[in-house]
Amino acid sequence: MWIAPLFGMALGVILAECAISADGADWPPSGWRYSATTASGVLSSIVGAMVALLGFVVTIGVLVIQQATGALSARYMRLWYRDRLQKTVLATFTGTFAFAFSLLRSIESNSVPDLGVTLAGAAVAVSLLLLLVYLNRFTHNLRPVAIADLVGRMGEGVFARGAMEVSASAPNDGESVTGRDPVSFVRSPRGGAIQAFDVAGLVAAGVRHDCTFVVPHLIGDYVPPGAVLVEVHGGTSAPDPRHMTGLIALGAERTIEQDPAFALRILVDIAIRALSPAVNDPTTAIQVLNHIESFLTVVGNARLRDHYVMADDRGRPRLVLHGRDWEDYLQLAVSEIRDYGATSMQVCRRLRALLDGLLENLPAAQHPAVETQLELLRQSVDGAFPDAARRAVAQWPDRQGIGGRSRPHR
Repeated sequence: MWIAPLFGMALGVILAECAISADGADWPPSGWRYSATTASGVLSSIVGAMVALLGFVVTIGVLVIQQATGALSARYMRLWYRDRLQKTVLATFTGTFAFAFSLLRSIESNSVPDLGVTLAGAAVAVSLLLLLVYLNRFTHNLRPVAIADLVGRMGEGVFARGAMEVSASAPNDGESVTGRDPVSFVRSPRGGAIQAFDVAGLVAAGVRHDCTFVVPHLIGDYVPPGAVLVEVHGGTSAPDPRHMTGLIALGAERTIEQDPAFALRILVDIAIRALSPAVNDPTTAIQVLNHIESFLTVVGNARLRDHYVMADDRGRPRLVLHGRDWEDYLQLAVSEIRDYGATSMQVCRRLRALLDGLLENLPAAQHPAVETQLELLRQSVDGAFPDAARRAVAQWPDRQGIGGRSRPHR
């Protein structure tokens, strides 16, 4: 978060120097000329105002962290840190501060940077406008349903991009690779969650050493220090371990950039937090389930495989990555929500409608896993509602939880 403000501050100093150099006798017009006292007062006020606004934005950030970690999910915070609007606001404030402060030193009794003072006033106007946009955005986007929509769309986009990248991968060539014993191993120098793969770099390294790399972990897995990070199959020379570990990003936590399942993880976290006794807000869980169903529909209609083989220009396999299957995504999406929401009639009815919708909209190959989840949901409802009448109502599919479809599933 400090890089963009630092860039804005440096840009403000540079623009101030340009404004001082460009200030001429014929511009700005006489109505926009300032006395030394007026210019000094205006620029001093701008410097103080920008510092105050920076403190205000930081205060909002602290409140956002408290609300998001308490009512939503701590995993959402990484997305908030990376928000471009927030970085733009901070960069604009620091840039305006640096611009006004740099102009102050050029004010003399017989020399006033009129152009710079005018531009400083315009920068303040832009800063205030961005502040209003910032407040409006975070006032609306901190609602759980808005965050669920944002995270769901991000996950679907990452999944779609990943599907395009592996669409040309060979479906069968990897079996001959993964079935052989590896020649050597590249071990992790430190512990961390796998955040991303440099696929192009790994394929290029495979071509350079005439070998095939197999990553035995899923993206998002935590790899302890010294564990096998990459298996090397074949090859004319041994790859440099430091170069290889540099092609796989390890971090303290998972990210969404190449891990769409992490987006689903965040959605589930928000739903089960809403179902906790401290919050007790099943309607929020229902709203999140809407976006979970959308995500599952996208994933269920894709061709998922247990591994993906990336080949070089000659069609030779160079990289094998393991992937999640449909059952993995489905279990992640519904298992915990079913367990935590077992006593909520609203949640049970919405889950039933979600699973019924998947049966209607997905290929037949995905149906067995959905039917398994339907049976688990039925058992959960039977255990939570011993009364036959209430149990029958809880088993009705309803996309609104309660208040939508009010007839039993046929």
